[in-house]
Amino acid sequence: MERQTLQITDNLERLLEIFPRTVRKGLELHEDDLVNLIEVVMDLGRLPQARLPESFHYLSQDPITREDLRFVTERVGQFGPDNRAGIEATLHRISAIRNRVNDVVGVTCRVGRAIYGTEHVIRDVVESGKSILLLGRPGVGKTTLLREVARVLADDIQKRVVIVDTSNEIAGDGDIPHPGIGMARRMQVPHDSEQHSIMIEAVENHMPQVIVVDEIGTEQEAYAARTIAERGVTLVATAHGNTLENLMQNPTLSDLIGGISSVTLSDEEARRRGTQKSILERKAPPCFDVLIEIQDKDTFAIHGDVASTVDLLLRGQPVKPEVRLRKGAGKVEVVQTSNREFLEYSTQDDDGEVDRYADGRLAPAPPGHEPMDGVRIFPYSVSRNRLERAIRSLGVSAQVVRSWEFADMVVTLKEQVKKRNFKFDELRRRNIPVHLVRANTVTQLQAFLKQYFRLQHLSPEEFAQREAKEAIKQVRATGQPVDLSPQTAPVRRLQHEWAEAEQLKSSSFGVEPERFVRIYA
Repeated sequence: MERQTLQITDNLERLLEIFPRTVRKGLELHEDDLVNLIEVVMDLGRLPQARLPESFHYLSQDPITREDLRFVTERVGQFGPDNRAGIEATLHRISAIRNRVNDVVGVTCRVGRAIYGTEHVIRDVVESGKSILLLGRPGVGKTTLLREVARVLADDIQKRVVIVDTSNEIAGDGDIPHPGIGMARRMQVPHDSEQHSIMIEAVENHMPQVIVVDEIGTEQEAYAARTIAERGVTLVATAHGNTLENLMQNPTLSDLIGGISSVTLSDEEARRRGTQKSILERKAPPCFDVLIEIQDKDTFAIHGDVASTVDLLLRGQPVKPEVRLRKGAGKVEVVQTSNREFLEYSTQDDDGEVDRYADGRLAPAPPGHEPMDGVRIFPYSVSRNRLERAIRSLGVSAQVVRSWEFADMVVTLKEQVKKRNFKFDELRRRNIPVHLVRANTVTQLQAFLKQYFRLQHLSPEEFAQREAKEAIKQVRATGQPVDLSPQTAPVRRLQHEWAEAEQLKSSSFGVEPERFVRIYA
């Protein structure tokens, strides 16, 4: 795969404007090093420093005075509770060091750079519509990549993207966000302890298709991530930790990948599995479909199916992620392929046929044959969450599975079939039909399911009733609220009545035409 080379925007002239004349002059004397400048450090009574990746320069022979520090602080935004400030519409970060009486006695002025093109290494994963979790050590480029992913989702794929920007590192300081986020919207967080509540507020108030969050690090934020995932919103985030194994061992954040619990098996089951009676198992579906370990600025290890990977690790089996290496001139090399075939998720053929084999042969259900209960569907290049919403909205007897080996059918996009990037020959040998849909949307998936389950004759009210019944079952089984599809006011009134008849509560949320009913216990 090949893309354009990286483009770097640093707005360095805006940063130079905040420094006293002596410091600015020192930076200009080292003009050739500015492209690699990491930060400028100014501490009271010490010489100012320009720090580079492998060295540093003194910028003046005059120690920093209180007047120098005041010169800087008066030219940046207001410092927050975390002692951070910035320069509006840039990514530069100014952090203050204070004494015991709260006076500023030092500043660290970190250069912020928007690097366009970093996402091309994982562009196919971003375009798949999956939820993505990024891991990596500090300074490896997680936030830079996150910013680019947000821009691509908002501008190129035209999703409704909301960024929850706790430390203003994604979109910069001030009320006007940095243009590096494209058309994505940004919600600032007054204090880092409120990040989880802003994440939920973003979903409830602004109806995003994608939420972008930097540094999920607390139990409350992990719970908010699960709430977002269960509402069918795509989540792209970073988290504390370098590898998937780190996350599994972190009791605070392990819920992001499904959570780990100890299970005691019966003697018979332990013998059948060939294990001890007490084993570890994944508690729930992960909040993220894909996990990417950023090993260094140019090396990415991609776990394409988080649920399957966690299950393998808990069973003590080896896991080999796909490893991609960014090369010069915008090229990407796959230096290690995954040890499993992970199909992705999908769309519909241009001629409207939705029931074809991968080689194009029609594969309709036999005349008069009704699909069996619990049809198992594996989605490739289609959002699993959207397919589950479509199934629930129609009330059909189907379930989404996480491996094509257990599927009765595969649903995929036409362009994925053209690429032939999964085992179509194997699917044909096993007589597993591959159905094509036009777009990775709930509407298109509903159209496919209506045709497959022969539901075209049902009215909108009948569809709404089927969805409400399925939602009522789910609420009773799990105790968790379920959001129904947006409907007109008359249909919503019927949904409220159906919920009340089952002794459940319901409320309407959103604005027309996207107003919907939530059913809860």
